[in-house]
Amino acid sequence: MIRAKTQSTTQLPEPEAGQPAGSGEEWLGRNRSNRRRLWERLNPLSRKQIRVIAEALALQQTHAQLPEPIRARLSSAHQELERLVARIRTLLAELARRTPPRA
Repeated sequence: MIRAKTQSTTQLPEPEAGQPAGSGEEWLGRNRSNRRRLWERLNPLSRKQIRVIAEALALQQTHAQLPEPIRARLSSAHQELERLVARIRTLLAELARRTPPRA
């Protein structure tokens, strides 16, 4: 008896268009984009700093869309926080200057 071949119903890692989602080199992790390679070369501290900057830019855009009274209050709170940070920075620098180094 000849049996009919059943079609497999497993999903292929390709989009509906029939084109591969990426080249074989990309699947192996070799042919990555320049942006991806640059991101991977950055150390974790740089990546964290870039993420913080991106979040700050997003918050700045949100700030610009706030109503005027709220924006004014938020801006004054931000300025006061900046003054406190400057005072703390000055105090820490003075403390570092006065403290003798460990032997």
